[in-house]
Amino acid sequence: MALKSSIEWTESTWNPVTGCSKISPGCQNCYAERMAKRLKAMGQPNYVNGFKVAMHDHTLELPLHWKKPQTIFVNSMSDLFHESVPFEYVERVFDVMRSADWHRFQVLTKRAERLLEFNDQIEWAPNIWMGVSVESQDYMSRIDCLRDTDAFVKFLSLEPLLGPLHDLNLRDIDWVIAGGESGPGARPMSSEWVTDIRDQCLAQKTAFFFKQWGGVRKKKAGRLLDGKVWSEMPEVVAA
Repeated sequence: MALKSSIEWTESTWNPVTGCSKISPGCQNCYAERMAKRLKAMGQPNYVNGFKVAMHDHTLELPLHWKKPQTIFVNSMSDLFHESVPFEYVERVFDVMRSADWHRFQVLTKRAERLLEFNDQIEWAPNIWMGVSVESQDYMSRIDCLRDTDAFVKFLSLEPLLGPLHDLNLRDIDWVIAGGESGPGARPMSSEWVTDIRDQCLAQKTAFFFKQWGGVRKKKAGRLLDGKVWSEMPEVVAA
């Protein structure tokens, strides 16, 4: 069975890599780091080294055994394009995703430059969605890196949103997810930042998904934006 996810924009998670390191302000209160510490304390074998980057060969073929088609977030507990992950291992992950073509895989990275560096060596497939995280105006260049890849479906995760993102260029971007930070020490998000992003998506005809307001009590804060739940998804690209 796949590991069912509570993340609003996916269904399951698959972690052939675990562990990461902080690269920008969006990483400050990393939920995966907190969870890794708990899993280590519980004796979970994949987390014996806590949040240090580790590759898990025994998990690589799991999606091939999940017969029910589903949307799978790849490496919710890591970053596939982390500099400690050799490209040969990245290729093995992509091999599995291509083979398990009845699933839809969502890959998300903050290391957009490394993604672009490997683009020409990656055999992309329509069931592999590629995204980058952008938390503030300072990291908009990640969008340009993503745009220059050959991924069939490209998406942005603007979470945790730490500032306004004016003048978003959404050319060739199929989907935008936005959301506030949640958990201990959550930094506030302005409603104006979110509505501006939504309006830019509407103007540029890009699917918009509002994940959460966030905060310490994210369930209480909910997902309503101007009285509506925004759960748009990109159009699926045919093979």
